[in-house]
Amino acid sequence: MTCSGRWAPRPNRGAAQQRGHHLVPAVIRKGNRTVPRPSPVTLAQIARRAGVHVSTVSRSLAANSTGVGSSTVARVRAIAAEMGYFRDPAATTLRTGRSGVLGILMPRLTDYVLARIFEGADEAAHGVGYTTVVASTNDDPGLRIERLDNLLARRVEGLIIGDARLDGDELVKSLDRRGVPYVLVNRRLRGHLSVTTDDVLGGQLAGEHMLELGHTAMGVVAGPDYASTCVERTHGFVGRALSAGIPFPDSCVQTSGADVEGGHEAANALLTRHPELTAIFAINDFAAIGAMGAAREHGRTPGRDIAIIGYNDIPLARFLPVPLSSVSSPMAEMGHRGALALNELIAGRPAEPELLTPRLCPRDSTVAVR
Repeated sequence: MTCSGRWAPRPNRGAAQQRGHHLVPAVIRKGNRTVPRPSPVTLAQIARRAGVHVSTVSRSLAANSTGVGSSTVARVRAIAAEMGYFRDPAATTLRTGRSGVLGILMPRLTDYVLARIFEGADEAAHGVGYTTVVASTNDDPGLRIERLDNLLARRVEGLIIGDARLDGDELVKSLDRRGVPYVLVNRRLRGHLSVTTDDVLGGQLAGEHMLELGHTAMGVVAGPDYASTCVERTHGFVGRALSAGIPFPDSCVQTSGADVEGGHEAANALLTRHPELTAIFAINDFAAIGAMGAAREHGRTPGRDIAIIGYNDIPLARFLPVPLSSVSSPMAEMGHRGALALNELIAGRPAEPELLTPRLCPRDSTVAVR
């Protein structure tokens, strides 16, 4: 029945093609006339045109194109492009039982570092024949599980996890129970395959830099305590100070958010408790930028009477009014290698964890003690 209560004829399904829950017209309009909607190009049509078997066409159009000569692959692909062929992922999944899709979970994609890790993973995944689907979890435990279920419902063949948690990671445990291949990037967990930066070493590099500049009263904007990146960078920095015989009380380490606001709040707390501090290490560059703002509010000038160093070396760091010293981490490479490691797991081959090497990038924001 229509809203007016009048009887309405049932639509003629013969004049439309049903896709999902929508009816797509079988004709399209060109100017003042209608023409039949073209049917999708099939592998059999390409095979007839190329004069080869359908299986040869299928292998030629696959990402790896194994078992087919390069000249045949080039000719088949040229004919397919000329005929307007496009790959139907759903049909491929039904035929092979494989989706050709990798899932990626990241805490957020507004963060430059995480976006670069994703880009590296996405590039490598496409290079070995996969597409990617990324989901943002905001580091929320409940949302992580929801996003994971959504990705698994799309039959992803494996997952790249960028938001692993030290406080009992139910998501990773769930993947282990289900037997789903995964690789951790950015953060790591003991006993799980990961590709990360050597964050303990990175913290040590920052600590060594401050010691060389003569600092003995130092504080740490430590980030959240569920992230291995933050815990290990803090451990490396504090450990280097202690190894030099410099006391480092717990009150000089302040947990925080990992953003500008979190860095500002944590540095303000540190400088309120310990106005004698001459140096601050922040676990990432955004937190360091927030710390620089807090220092100014306490009458301190970064690069003159207080030294501040960050981590990751985002492009913005070198262009700040006071260029920020930082520890550089290979962000895109981390994602790239993580995707390649996951490809190995899916293929049934072993993969080894990797710790990539960070590098110190000193700039004007770190100054020697006067």
